[in-house]
Parts: sequence; C-alpha cells; structure tokens
Amino acid sequence: MYAYQRLAPDPFSIPSESHPNAADKSRLILALSSNPVNVLGPPQKLKKWHTSSTVIFGLGTRLLSGNMLLFHPLVLIAISNLPFAIEGRGLRATGAHVVKHGMFADHLTKSSSTDLRRAFVGRRQDPNPASCGSGSQITTKAPKSNIFAGLSDEEAAAVTSFLHDQESLNLTAAANATRQALLAILVELLQPNKSDALSYLESGSAAPDRYARIVIRFGATLEPYIQEYQVGPLPVVDGSTTLARLDSIYNKGRGYQRIYDVDREALAAFTYGLPNDTLAIAGSSPLTHEDEKVFQWNQFYSLHTGACLDEDLLASGLMFKADVTGRDPSQWSVVAWQYNGIFYESEMAFRRAINSSSFTRPGPNADGDWGCTDYNNNPFPHDDLNPPVPVQPDGTRFAVDEQEQYVEWMDFSFYLSSSRDLGMQLHNIVYKGERIVYEVGLQEALAHYASSSDPFQASNAYLDSEYGFGEATFQLVSGFDCPAYATYLNTSYYAGETTHTHPSSICLFEFDTGYPIQRHTAATYVSVSKNVVFVVRSVATVGNYDYMFDYEFYLDGSIHITVRASGYIQSSFWASNMGTQDGFHIHDNLAGSMHEHVLNYKLDLDVAGTANSVVKSALVPTTQVYPWSNGKPINSMTFERTFLESEDSGKLNWDSNNAVMYSVVNKEAPNKYGEYRGWKIMPGKNYLVIQNSTSLGNSLNWATHHLYAVQRKDTEPHSTYPYNGWDPNDPVVDFNKFFDGESLNQEDIVM
Repeated sequence: MYAYQRLAPDPFSIPSESHPNAADKSRLILALSSNPVNVLGPPQKLKKWHTSSTVIFGLGTRLLSGNMLLFHPLVLIAISNLPFAIEGRGLRATGAHVVKHGMFADHLTKSSSTDLRRAFVGRRQDPNPASCGSGSQITTKAPKSNIFAGLSDEEAAAVTSFLHDQESLNLTAAANATRQALLAILVELLQPNKSDALSYLESGSAAPDRYARIVIRFGATLEPYIQEYQVGPLPVVDGSTTLARLDSIYNKGRGYQRIYDVDREALAAFTYGLPNDTLAIAGSSPLTHEDEKVFQWNQFYSLHTGACLDEDLLASGLMFKADVTGRDPSQWSVVAWQYNGIFYESEMAFRRAINSSSFTRPGPNADGDWGCTDYNNNPFPHDDLNPPVPVQPDGTRFAVDEQEQYVEWMDFSFYLSSSRDLGMQLHNIVYKGERIVYEVGLQEALAHYASSSDPFQASNAYLDSEYGFGEATFQLVSGFDCPAYATYLNTSYYAGETTHTHPSSICLFEFDTGYPIQRHTAATYVSVSKNVVFVVRSVATVGNYDYMFDYEFYLDGSIHITVRASGYIQSSFWASNMGTQDGFHIHDNLAGSMHEHVLNYKLDLDVAGTANSVVKSALVPTTQVYPWSNGKPINSMTFERTFLESEDSGKLNWDSNNAVMYSVVNKEAPNKYGEYRGWKIMPGKNYLVIQNSTSLGNSLNWATHHLYAVQRKDTEPHSTYPYNGWDPNDPVVDFNKFFDGESLNQEDIVM
C-alpha cells in the first residue's frame, strides 16, 4: 500500500494558485522548457514491448512476460544526479540517480543518426512539429459544455479554501502536513448522475449541478483512515455550498477505508543503517494481515553503479518479514528472514546458518551494461537507413474543441475527461447522430505476482489505480509514442492543493492500418478500401509498467480498446534451490517473476435509448433429419439466441471456440427486417488464474470472469476502488454485491 513520494516539484505539472493557507506559493514550474529538468521517479528497467490482445468493448488481458514482441526503435530515458526516496511500487533508497519519465537532461546530447532511429536521447521534440504534412488542426465548437471534464483551477482552489474554512475538519495545509495531519489528499469532480446528464445533453435542460469529490486522510488517530466527502453545488457560494460525507456510491456502506501504513516513512529509519548504504529495499504490497497483525516482506536490491537505472534487476536474494503492526515503530520487529531461497524462522536461525561451513553465498547480481536500456548488439542489416514514416498529406481530417475536450471524426463524436485515479475516459460517444456509449473507461489494472520460493514476490499484488493512472500520464514523445503529425491535448488533476497539468499527454491521430477494411476481386473489377482508423492514446507509467491505452474508431462503426504494456520487469533472485515452476532463469542470479495482468473496463452502451437487453447468440452443433435429406441425419450446426434475464446470469466467460457471442440490443427498436439493433461485444482474453487471492481477497471480485452484465445505477459508478487493497477483505467497493438478481430485460445495462 505504497505510493511514490516526491521530494521536489514536478516539471510535468503546472501548479495553479494554491490555497492561501499553504506555506509554499512558489511552486510554479515551467512544464515545457528549452532546458528540461529531471525530478524524482522510480528506478526502473526498460522492458521489451509486448502487446495484449485487442479488446473490442471487452474486459482485459493477461500479459505474460515469457511471450514478448519487440518493437524497435526504443526511447531512452535520461538520468541526472539527484537524491531520491521512493515508496511503494519500486525501490526505496537515498543518494541514488533517478529520473522522471519523459524529460531529458541538459547535459545529454543527441547520438548519431543511426542511434536516433534506435533510441532518442536528448531534448524533447516539439509535440506538434510542422512537418510530415501535419497542417493546422481543424477546430469545432462542442454542441454542449463538457460536464464530464475535471474541476477547473478556480473550482478546485475554491473548494480547497472552503474545506479549510470548515471548523469541523481543521484541515492542515498540504505544505505543512505530516503523517499525523488531517489532509485533503484528493479534490476532483464527482461525476453527475446519468439521468441529469442526459436531460442536459438531449432535452436542453440546464447543466447538472457540479459537485467535488474529496478524499480526506485522518492521520492523528490510533487507527488512521480516509473518508470521502462531497462539496457542492459549485461554484462555492456562502450559504448554499455544503459539505457532506460521500457514502452512497460505495457498497461498504461508507466511503471509508482504514490505513495501515500511514507511518511508512519510519520503515526507512527502521531498515537502513548508515547514510552511505549501498542497498535499497522494496516492500511488498499490499500489506499482509495475519491474526490481527500486519506484516510486510522486504527485499534488498543493490544500487546501480553505472548510468542505467536498473536496480530492479539487482535483486540480492536477501529479504526479511517485518511486523509493522500499530503506529509505534519502536514496537516493530523482524520476525523472519530468507536468503538464497532458504527460509529462516528467526534471526538466530539465520545467524547459525551464516556461521556454518555449508552456508552458500551465490553473490549479488552485479550491475553492468547488460542491464542498460540502450541497444548494445550489432546493428541490424541496413539499419543505417531511415525507416518508413507515416505522413498526413492534407492535414488533419478530424476536428477538436480543445477547451471542451470534444472531438469529431467522420461519423463519430465524443467528449474526453481525465482523473487522477483512472486516467483518460470517454463520454457520450455519438455515431451517425445517435448516442451509442454514455461512458467507457478503465476501472482497474491488476498485476498479481506469484512464487513458491520467493515470499516477497508471492506477496505482491498491485491494484494500479491506487498509484494513479492520471498522475502517471506524462508527455508523449512525438514520432515514437504517436506519429509526428498527431494532435496533442493536456491532462490535469488536483492533489496536494495544486493543479498538476501534464502537457501533450493525450494524442489524437488517423492511421492507415496497412490492410484494407474491405476488398473483393470480381471478373471485371477490383473493389478495395483503405482501413483508416482514428486513435486516441495516452501512456501511463505506473511503477515498473508503462501502459499504452488506445481507443480506436473504425469506419465500420466498431470501437476497439487496446492496451499495450512495456516498462521494466520486477525481477526475482535466482536461488540455488529455485525450480522451474516459478519462472525463467534470465541472467546470472536473476529470474523473471511469474505474474499476470487483468484489466477491467466499464462500458455503458445505449442502443436507441437506455432500455436495453443482453442477447446470447450461440453456434451449436446439431444432428438433424431435414425435409430435403432423404431421411438421413445431417451433422451440422444451428443458431440459438437467448436473453439474459437477470444479474444472476450476468457473470460470463467466453466460449473456448468463440462460438458464443454477446450483444447489447434494444428489443423495442427492431430494424425494418425485425432484427434487433445492437452492438456485439468481442472477446477479451482472460480473467485471473489465481482463485480466491490470499493477497487481495474480495477486492478482486471483478477479475473472476471475462465479462459481466449488470443493471446500471448511479449508486454503482465503479466496479472497484483505488484503495481497496488497504483492507482487501472488506473493500469499499465489492463487485460481487452488484449481483443481486435485478432484471436485465430492457434496463439500462453496463458491461
């Protein structure tokens, strides 16, 4: 349950006016500069790109580290000499080198032209270069204001000031806050109820009242916790704006969660010896709850010695289990050790083993060029020549209202939003003049590790929304992350009483897939059409993973959601007794950690209105005697259609042969041939292999099946919660509670 702790301002963020009580009002850092600067971030190792299965309105995929596909060129991340301290999904150390993703150091210069095609090292390129026929961006005016967009700087600052004025809270200014403080850790828009939003979008009613969602940390108690609140209506007006607990959208009964690691900074003092230590530690997440006690496994890693930030590859094989129960670090203790794959139930047992003649010291993983991200092998044949590049000869063919985050392309239009927890979301997708999607967006991304020989890795199961997809969505690299002609938008979130704006963190572009969307050769002609897609993309670097999120719009009306993962492996130590069941031996004393990824998306389809049903269409083998078969049985197949009547049948798995399809249809809006209008949900890849996860318990009930169908409610806006992992068996949102037998027959349905 850790999040990265920054010790310096973030050059990717443009802080707005802080609260007047805050001590530091000079945090304006230029985000785009001719002299980019480096700040804090996790030490990580770049990993080969591998691509998940494309999901067309689906749930998620498992990404196996043993099945990667290399995409070349790479993009190098530069480094600088800065002290750092990192908490959570990564290493914790002091006096090491670190870089924030995306900005490049002054002292690094561009390499040769050959190297530049492989890996760009140097200053960030202009995100909208006037090259490749990019032309000017077509603008448009959104038909309505974007009611889904985040709070404005003025709204967020006013809400923060309002909170500080509440005597019942007695908030501490973020600049002065300690772990004992009562602190507003998040201020963002509380999304409007759908009925209010549709009244505004469709019937010309007034825009729904805006409310802010607040997360406040109560740290000055023996049992620290967070509680959610709402403030509104906005703008803040004396006498009409109120503060109330926000409990109605969380099926725990309260927007409340205990915090068991609020004193985590004390773990560094508990762990480290001298200031010049040459080791870092990584702590497992989530914490382990056993018999009213709280434990954490920690592993030592060597610090890097060269230019590459590759500590994550330098596992030592030395780890310890700490009892971190309670708020008094003097009562914490080390209760067990492990080294080289051998578990020691006490310090005394470990000391006896060390002093024995049979004790084996395999040695650490030594740093070297092998851990660097640059391409160190011989050049590929003809790699000195320029690779192909896409061009946009006549400029953009889509229109953008940048202020309202509104986009039009061909028969599609939609609004964009971004939040600190979930990153980019899409709203009110209209196709051919009719809304087809009210909302679609990521809900959670799980990375669940496993091991029979490494208790540190076995304890790790990350719910990545805790670390913040929006917070980790940084500036994109033109020509690498997106085509050089792409159009870029900014994203923002408000935390620490500051608005953080990440420039050019969403890109929009058309792209020729390289294969036709249709073709046919007839006797006298050939018919063929280019398959040009429109892509909305962002990349979030969460811990050791870089997630590339794509929403792809096709000319045939389909929408594809694709997630690709890159970044750095979270490695294990290859112990002398390690078997093949835990992973692959990849370097001297290094193993790849066995793990799986499952991503969860919410899709609120509206087919000719909000009253919809889910139909199951199945190809079923059959043996029948037909009137024309001369009395002989024919082995064939038949087409069966059934409707899901209630949520009791709403947990779905894909057929192993893809012979079953699910569609959201409107029974009351058939076409002229009597067929129901609808949209088919194409298969995602997988669900969680681990059953009844010991690490995350009831927090993973959204990851047990491929697909789900539930009745939509304003009181159930999300399938999970960013801080579920803090108390995994009593989560704030338990997805299983959504399934209470309600009808799926012509109801507003969410997949």
